[in-house]
Amino acid sequence: MRAAFFLLLGASLARFLLRHPWADRGGWVVALSAVLALLYVVGESADRSAAPYSRPGARDARRLGWLGAAVAVWVVLVVLAPSFAWCAVPLLYTGLRTLPTRASLALVVLLTAFVMAAQLRLADGAGFDPNLLVAPPAVAAVATAVFVHAQRQSARQRALIDDLVRTRRALAETERRAGALAERQRLSMEIHDTLAQGLSSQRMLLQAAERVWDEDPATARRHTRTAAAGAEHGLAEARRFVHDLAPADLARGGGLEEALAAVAARESAVLRVDGAPGVAVPERVRAALVRIAQGALANVREHAAAGSAAVTLTYLDDQVVLDVSDDGRGFDPGAAAGPGAGAGRGHGLPAMRARVGQLGGTLAVESAPGEGTVLSAAIPLHHPEATG
Repeated sequence: MRAAFFLLLGASLARFLLRHPWADRGGWVVALSAVLALLYVVGESADRSAAPYSRPGARDARRLGWLGAAVAVWVVLVVLAPSFAWCAVPLLYTGLRTLPTRASLALVVLLTAFVMAAQLRLADGAGFDPNLLVAPPAVAAVATAVFVHAQRQSARQRALIDDLVRTRRALAETERRAGALAERQRLSMEIHDTLAQGLSSQRMLLQAAERVWDEDPATARRHTRTAAAGAEHGLAEARRFVHDLAPADLARGGGLEEALAAVAARESAVLRVDGAPGVAVPERVRAALVRIAQGALANVREHAAAGSAAVTLTYLDDQVVLDVSDDGRGFDPGAAAGPGAGAGRGHGLPAMRARVGQLGGTLAVESAPGEGTVLSAAIPLHHPEATG
């Protein structure tokens, strides 16, 4: 728009000087042209530099003063030399951009009227031309309509962008809260499957040692040594828990089978492995299977009164399955949350089911009173949560 203004101003001045070689108005026309160009440059530059720092009221007053001075100089120029009439187009856009709607429309009418009068003066003696009365209002109407439409589109886009920014912020806050809740749940399951289970086992062993301390010192010492070994493992779990929350049996450097073998050995269970992994088992899947084995065997020890327990790891084409079975007293899965869901526990099967569900797997429990229990966890190897 600035380039168009100076182009029109230069062309109008050139036309005047070519048609009127330094007439009595020549000096005034040249001087006023220079003043109008200076006003346009100074006003635009001052407006851009002051916009970020000045108060809105003061900035609007400067804009109105500058635009009023520029229009006044242009009006005098048009009176002296009608050739300058079409310099109104940049001034029209400046007014639309600067003034309120009603004031800008009034300015458009004023500028259009002066353009029409100037064109009629230029055509004086050439006969009546209806285009001189139709073209300026038509051009002004089209220019105003285009500008107003563009402004409305821009306002709608800004509103949409603001809504999008607010929505993204709200979504980020919701995801942050959801992540915090998920992390809290995960930490509670980790603590339950490591420290809480270990402390429960040690408590039972020490209570058993206390009951036979005088009658059977050898058995009491064996229970105490087992409790001490469990405490040592719990300490390793606690340290690993603080470090990265991975199972200590996996942190020792072995694979999934070695970690499950260590868990089964501590609980006097038997480990069987069927098949071979076609692909590497993701770390999150390995950690989940070890935790589930720990929790399930701890429940067998504390609640099942079982004579034997077995852990079976089965590799399939696209998933890995962990089965934990025992020949204990069993329970009714529909009437209880599962082994270990007694008062004050709050975890057990729900925690295992949540852990498996996070990885896109399923957890099934088959049991009946007096018939033992089989717990089966199947986890896919290519789920996004497992490989992420």
